[in-house]
Amino acid sequence: MKVSLQSEITLYPLSIRKDKKHYIVEEPISEDFFELPEIGVDAIKRLEQGEELVSIEHALKNSYPDEEVDIVDFVEQLLELGLVQEVDGVLVKKEQSKSTSRSGGFLWIPHSVGRIFFNGVMNKIYLLLLVANIVMLILNPNLFPHYKDIFLFDSMMLNIISYLFISLLLILIHEFGHILAIRSHDLPAKLSIGNRLIFIVFETDLTQAWKLDPKKRNILYLAGLSFEQVILFLSLGAMLLFPDAGIIGILGIIVLDIFIKFIYQCCFYMKTDVYYVVENITGCYNLMENGKIYLNSRFKKRRKDEEINKEMFHGEWNLIRLYSVFYIVGVVLTLILAVLYFVPQLYYTYTTIYLNLLGTGDRAAFWDAISFLIMTMLMLVLLMYVANKQRHENS
Repeated sequence: MKVSLQSEITLYPLSIRKDKKHYIVEEPISEDFFELPEIGVDAIKRLEQGEELVSIEHALKNSYPDEEVDIVDFVEQLLELGLVQEVDGVLVKKEQSKSTSRSGGFLWIPHSVGRIFFNGVMNKIYLLLLVANIVMLILNPNLFPHYKDIFLFDSMMLNIISYLFISLLLILIHEFGHILAIRSHDLPAKLSIGNRLIFIVFETDLTQAWKLDPKKRNILYLAGLSFEQVILFLSLGAMLLFPDAGIIGILGIIVLDIFIKFIYQCCFYMKTDVYYVVENITGCYNLMENGKIYLNSRFKKRRKDEEINKEMFHGEWNLIRLYSVFYIVGVVLTLILAVLYFVPQLYYTYTTIYLNLLGTGDRAAFWDAISFLIMTMLMLVLLMYVANKQRHENS
């Protein structure tokens, strides 16, 4: 649809509120959220008042002399974002909304139930549990997870099934923490399946959290980790009190799984829960994207790129350089996890499978190895399906 300085523009009703650095704009019908600088919000308010594009552009140039103003280009961007209702009296076709509230959103969970788990007192308890867990591991090094903790049985099929079942249960508890946290504010959430690296994960869509101020959003992002700290505390406590109990093996898997996922949360080259907290605290909502640009310029070792980046990032330059350090640290942490856990686990698993296929064990061990290989292939197929589905959704 063609836009010119003579066009008459009608926007959808918008909700605008101040955030840390800029403004969050919500289109209530589709429940989509966008971040805009002050000049963009000023332009929107003038459009809502029915001012002509020519006068808006003139006013903005006077009010923001250091900014490059092109009101036609701005309106075209609003069109792409789906915020324009009519252009010259012609209704703009709007894509069907993927709103979480229209697809369930766990609205059957009462707001009061969410408040039981997430309130001022409980939030402090979760923090204390995190500290307690760290102290227990430091004082009791024997509780520190080992890569062989997942091998409870001689059968690799039983090992993988038990580990997958426990891991899946912990993932659901983690995501249910996010769901209860957002329901505590009487907002909807949507649970979907995705992947991070080679791992299939469940993901809670917390888009509606943008209705809240940054401090409250942080609680939502940390809710899954909070629930995990409760489970970790109970598991470590049980291992200390009942070291000879029959469930020690299961508890070891739980501790290993939560420990690895906690370290994984600190890998800032992926958009983890902790990454979103950092992004939220700083108010820099393109931290990863800008960090990649900075790192690319550093590896090229071109001074000109660095000067361009300083101009591009304005006041976020120092923050992005600091994030880049943590980005690299995250990659190093992943490599350390691979060396200490993933590679030894894979080596032990497939060495055992290989020996069983050669017939060094009994007949049951041979068929166990065959079953394990079949399950491995099925998991790879599922991973490729999920990755392909996500790629199509994002394209």
